[in-house]
Amino acid sequence: MAQIVLFHHVQGLTDGVRAFARRLEEGGHEVIAPDLFDGARAGSIEEGLALAGRIGDEVLDARADAAIESAAPGVVVAGMSFGVMAAQRIAQTRAGVRGALLYESCLPVTGEWAIGPWPDGLPVQIHGKADDPVFAGDGDLDAARELVALARPGTAAVFTYPGDQHLFLDESLPGYDADATRLVIERSLELLRAVAPR
Repeated sequence: MAQIVLFHHVQGLTDGVRAFARRLEEGGHEVIAPDLFDGARAGSIEEGLALAGRIGDEVLDARADAAIESAAPGVVVAGMSFGVMAAQRIAQTRAGVRGALLYESCLPVTGEWAIGPWPDGLPVQIHGKADDPVFAGDGDLDAARELVALARPGTAAVFTYPGDQHLFLDESLPGYDADATRLVIERSLELLRAVAPR
């Protein structure tokens, strides 16, 4: 069994994020889904970005770090869109992370805005829609492909799915794609089985 800390997207810890977490748990794993917005929800991505701005990066980072500190050693970090910022930061800066699942976003691992290189041998999957204007259009897909190219062979993979929806993994939002989500869950469980403590 792996323990996963799943960071929600910019509209908050919605019922759809909780449902996605339950599907990972049905695969035999434990999921912690911290509420970085302390109960607040946003009706749109734009409202969510404004909410995150009011809370502030320092508070958001502290809440994410507290969730990791409460988890067992050897945690897998996961994030949906906005939540990838916390998940990827932790994966790249904290020792003992066992794997990473990056959904609908990926930060650069080289260049001016990079946190730093991807940790050698750390397993990671990146998932997103091929024509999503956020994931594909804003450079996240390019960053994901670069990460895979630079990672140790066999440890990193990027998966794209037909369509242009963002937040397609959240069944409580209009962009939800049930078929793509099923594939994302299957592939995520493959990584989790590979990194779970024996």
